[in-house]
Amino acid sequence: MILAALIALASVNVWTGSPLLAVWIGSKVQRTSTSLSMGAVFSVIAALVIFEIALIAALGRLGAAYERAAGRAPRRPERASWMRSMRDERPTHSTERRGLGAMERIMVISVVLAVVAFEGWFFLLSGSSIGHG
Repeated sequence: MILAALIALASVNVWTGSPLLAVWIGSKVQRTSTSLSMGAVFSVIAALVIFEIALIAALGRLGAAYERAAGRAPRRPERASWMRSMRDERPTHSTERRGLGAMERIMVISVVLAVVAFEGWFFLLSGSSIGHG
């Protein structure tokens, strides 16, 4: 349960916390200048890359820990069907289906919630800029 909560927290921070923290760091680099500096832009991009890589690595570790705690065998990386050779096509590949693990389900839910929240804000709360110019 704790691992699932940590996965959910990390997946939400991929979409919200990491970009906000990167913009905050850029604002501290920018200081009081009225025009945008390249140093601030670079610091936002660099911070975002670092935070996203760290969160994705953490999600991978948390997902593996969750699978171990649930008693499931570790998953082997599976090649996409379009990358396989035609010689690799065997009846087991076409009939074998791999279900979503806990981390994938949590990530899908967080992405859907982020899209729904954005659409709600965009269509309902942001107001229209048409006719205000």
